[in-house]
Amino acid sequence: MKLQHRQAGASTLGILVAVLFFGSLLTLLIKLGPAYLDDYTVKEALESLDGAEGLERMTPNDVRNLVNRRLSVNNVSGFDTKDIKIEKDNELVILTLDYEVRTGVISNIDAVMSFNHRYELRGK
Repeated sequence: MKLQHRQAGASTLGILVAVLFFGSLLTLLIKLGPAYLDDYTVKEALESLDGAEGLERMTPNDVRNLVNRRLSVNNVSGFDTKDIKIEKDNELVILTLDYEVRTGVISNIDAVMSFNHRYELRGK
């Protein structure tokens, strides 16, 4: 007796589930991605202060203004430099940054991303 083999492919329901799944992932990437890119830019701006001329003599307000200028050049919006806690220990400048970003995902569903950074910087 001969057995018949049928080709089996993806069903309509299977294709619909896959499209919804990948569409949801793409939506999350589009909604959450910019916050992570902004955080990366903030991190680079703070790390670039290491070795800055006269950093150890700057007041906390001067350091905030310097960071604010670097962030505005990189088009980072929605970030408040008042979230940066600045401490001085002799020649060492300690920057601590803890902040949250809230973004709407779909309708009344929000995503909250928390970012924490600590840097110990020395000037020239």
